[in-house]
Amino acid sequence: MVSFQALLGISLVALGLVLTPGPNMIYLVSRSIVQGRRAGLFSLLGVAVGFFVYLLAAVTGIAALFALVPAVYTAVKLAGAAYLAYLAWTALRPGGFSAFDPQPLPPDPPLRLFTMGLVTNLLNPKIAILYISVLPQFVDTGRGSVAGQSLVLGLTQIAIAVTVNGLIALGAGSISAFLKDRPRWLRTQRYVMGTVLAAIAVHVAVS
Repeated sequence: MVSFQALLGISLVALGLVLTPGPNMIYLVSRSIVQGRRAGLFSLLGVAVGFFVYLLAAVTGIAALFALVPAVYTAVKLAGAAYLAYLAWTALRPGGFSAFDPQPLPPDPPLRLFTMGLVTNLLNPKIAILYISVLPQFVDTGRGSVAGQSLVLGLTQIAIAVTVNGLIALGAGSISAFLKDRPRWLRTQRYVMGTVLAAIAVHVAVS
């Protein structure tokens, strides 16, 4: 049985992660603005399935196995940090872009939108670290099945992440229109997003 403190803790972690700019947010916002809300929701479906893949790994103990193999964990962590650093550079470099001012893209069919959302989430270092390192800290072996507790905690995280990401995807167009009329705000948002991504990349690499 999961304690209330554990549920509250994983909820706060999940909320903090989903509100921090990262690969999932950038992809969902870009697709929603360029191709519309329907495309954003198809992409979100892929992201949601990616969460369930990580949850399955946590429940079956695969995540714990990865955590016990330092070389694999280090490789995943450094690859994720490098990806976040690249995203930070694309935002901060001269002529960089904002998630809310994406470049025109050809429309993709629903299956490709779903697949890209899935792959983006599976390669998201924040989510990998969440399930490999953070979620197990809220499991109390004295309160029953570890797998059962992992399932409840993971479902809580997924519910929060999908809800917030869905609201972001639905509101991305309105936010983009608001920022386009205010170029200074758009530049500020780009620099803030890039700085946050860079800070996360450094934290992931050295933690």
